[in-house]
Amino acid sequence: MSNQIYFEDVQEGQEIPTLRQNCDSQRLVMWAAGSGDYYQIHYDKDFAQGNNLPDRIVHGALKHALLGRLLQEWVGDQGRVKRVACQYRGMDMVDQDVICRGRVTKKSQQGGENIVELEVWTEDPKGQKTTPGTGVVSLPSRGR
Repeated sequence: MSNQIYFEDVQEGQEIPTLRQNCDSQRLVMWAAGSGDYYQIHYDKDFAQGNNLPDRIVHGALKHALLGRLLQEWVGDQGRVKRVACQYRGMDMVDQDVICRGRVTKKSQQGGENIVELEVWTEDPKGQKTTPGTGVVSLPSRGR
């Protein structure tokens, strides 16, 4: 069972816990199989280097999914991820950690829901943001 975060515990500007995922070649092959994205730059080193890349790169959609996982793990069993959007602005390389981070940008109550908006992103091990995005979640209240 996960630790539950409640709307009352969240403050604007607060960073949420980081998710770190190593994306080795096995993970990239498994993602290709599950997603149907078999573009060779993700699993064939010679092909990637032949296309002026230093090595294989992590699928953009995998990074998007990791941002969704970051939010889902943070909101806990009683929370709900309503939206995750991102842009692929940089490359994350095979055999390195993809670091997923987030920061609360706004809290509000809308239609009886406790809404939290966040800035989310992935960064490479050097701290470069590679996949900036946004998320919207709904959190339970301590009073309910």
